[in-house]
Amino acid sequence: MGNWKFGGDLSGVKRCPHCAIANPQMVQMWKSQILEDPDNPDRGKQWGAFRCSTCANLILAEGEYCHRARPGAGFPINEAIETIYPGTKSVAKELPASAKTYLEQAGNTLHAPDASVLMSGSAVDAMLKHLGYNEGSLYSRIDKAVEDHVLTDGMGRWAHKVRLESNNVRHADANRPHMTKEDAERALEFTRSLGDFLFVLTAKIDAAVAASGESSN
Repeated sequence: MGNWKFGGDLSGVKRCPHCAIANPQMVQMWKSQILEDPDNPDRGKQWGAFRCSTCANLILAEGEYCHRARPGAGFPINEAIETIYPGTKSVAKELPASAKTYLEQAGNTLHAPDASVLMSGSAVDAMLKHLGYNEGSLYSRIDKAVEDHVLTDGMGRWAHKVRLESNNVRHADANRPHMTKEDAERALEFTRSLGDFLFVLTAKIDAAVAASGESSN
């Protein structure tokens, strides 16, 4: 989490979890009193709210607080912020490199929805190519993945939706050339979920099967 502390503006946040602007200025708006742990009065929780100066949305911060003073001093030894809500989402390391790069760019450009949707569409394309679906248009490759039961029918419909929205932007569709932030967020969330299903879950299952095999020997 870095050296985040209560008592001033929150620096060191790489991107605002709401608008995705880089290195946002997070201004402290409120800080709670110490909420002591009933089982350990030396320790407690503290909460604070910070506002992004770009989009004006708030994040909530949670931290530990210790009343025990350093030797010879009368101030707390720790009031560090440990977690912020909502947190910034990272891209799963199990994804193929190209899909991972596209997804990172989709998350970093949510403030520019057209660009974000394009990157989500490219991430879907990259995932299918990594699985061997290289021939034909993205339309036909999605359908082929559904036919092969690599994607469920529902996943296929969502993948086509992301593809169509990406095409609208790419070809400046006369009826709907631009996406909204909500469109971009939905496309990104689906594409992340698709990556989790195709690669993250598979990796976890493979690791569990391997561990089970080792333990039975």
